[in-house]
Amino acid sequence: MAAVTETIAAYCASLDFATLPPEVQERTRYLVLDLVGNIVRGRHDAESTPALLAMVRALGLAAGGSAVFGDQARYTPAGAALLNGALAHSLDFDDTHAAGTLHPGAPVIPAALAAAEMVGASGRTVLSAIVAGYEVTCRLALALPGGDHYDRGYHPTATCGAFGAAAAAARVFGLDAKGMQDAFGIALSQAAGSLQFLANGAWTKRFQVGWSAMNGLAAATLAREGFRGAAEAFEGKAGFLRAYAPNPTPERALQGLGHQFELMNTAVKPYPSCRYGHASVDAAIALRAELGLKPEEIEAVTMGLPNKGMLLVGAPLAYKQNPQNVVDGQFSGPFVVACGLVHGHMGWDSYAHLQDPVVRSILPKVNCVEDPEVQALFPEYMSGKLTLRARGQEHVRMIRIAKGEPENFLTEAELRAKFHGLVDAVLGRDRAIQLADAVVGLERAADVGGMMRLGAPMMAARLAGE
Repeated sequence: MAAVTETIAAYCASLDFATLPPEVQERTRYLVLDLVGNIVRGRHDAESTPALLAMVRALGLAAGGSAVFGDQARYTPAGAALLNGALAHSLDFDDTHAAGTLHPGAPVIPAALAAAEMVGASGRTVLSAIVAGYEVTCRLALALPGGDHYDRGYHPTATCGAFGAAAAAARVFGLDAKGMQDAFGIALSQAAGSLQFLANGAWTKRFQVGWSAMNGLAAATLAREGFRGAAEAFEGKAGFLRAYAPNPTPERALQGLGHQFELMNTAVKPYPSCRYGHASVDAAIALRAELGLKPEEIEAVTMGLPNKGMLLVGAPLAYKQNPQNVVDGQFSGPFVVACGLVHGHMGWDSYAHLQDPVVRSILPKVNCVEDPEVQALFPEYMSGKLTLRARGQEHVRMIRIAKGEPENFLTEAELRAKFHGLVDAVLGRDRAIQLADAVVGLERAADVGGMMRLGAPMMAARLAGE
């Protein structure tokens, strides 16, 4: 049996950003930029934020020197990791890894930054840690694989993400391979995350991702202090892969390690909703523009999805056609397609239209089906097919590679436009530009403190929880 945990630990402990291919270096900085924008706006807008802040304050996690983006207050390292992780995932606008069916950035990047503030780490060290965290998170999901893990009701962003967060924090701390293994063994005892939030739009989806970031930070800190973790945390008889999925392939986690970067297979979202619906939103926006459609001309819409997409955004259909809150909307194929058809875009502000009568008139016309052509492309591609009947004619648009996917990645200009669309309202345009520049130039920073300080608003802004 391959020594999966030992091999991955050795790789993570020695990973150096300066030796990575230029395209990996560039993509890493862009992924950090994308996530920071989500955190800032999540701190300002997400309806779950006040309760999270109240909990953090009640538990004494709000009296420290660590930063939360979009917030003027300072927190303990654990509190910052938890809040930045939860806020990163609160808009469902964060990055995605299709084959792993998860969001790697939200647990990994906050853990790396919290650890960096603890020890005054350089930007290059933080970026090295983030790459390590992405590789661990995504490779574990591939070894499970993620689909089987989902079928058991687990949320892999939170479960796999705990180990990615541990890898990132341990790399920041400079732990050796043995210390990294201990961190994985400690994180194993805390890895958790349930898909039951789908039943009622619960905020636990956001919380458990933040908790995994804090989990990873705690595991790495314990390992740094000499605490012994369980051996063979990944491949062991009671290790993560065998305990959390019925037929894992532990060796899959090692495939191409150090040469093939799963980080490069991570996509960013142009729309703040479940990734399975994005190809159909692309199709809806394109058909609306091409045909000059008016909402009242739309007779019927069929949204073709892969099987896993049906689980998250397509079924049960009656529930998906009647979203009542933001989480419902984020996981409603009919809602995101209706927004694309009615307004020609789908952004964070689209959730203000949940009860809009025009959008509501389209929802019952949108049917969701498992499409064989789309399924055949999954999981390599999160494709979608939209079949639209309007003016007595049928129009079909198949989107094989949605905008934001690795092969159709957003340009720096597009990423900055998304960032400013989220951040300017909280920080102001000038400070947002400074923050974006600091993130993109993070490799040159002697420590992350300056970048973190730029994430605090200087202008008057009403923040959630205040």
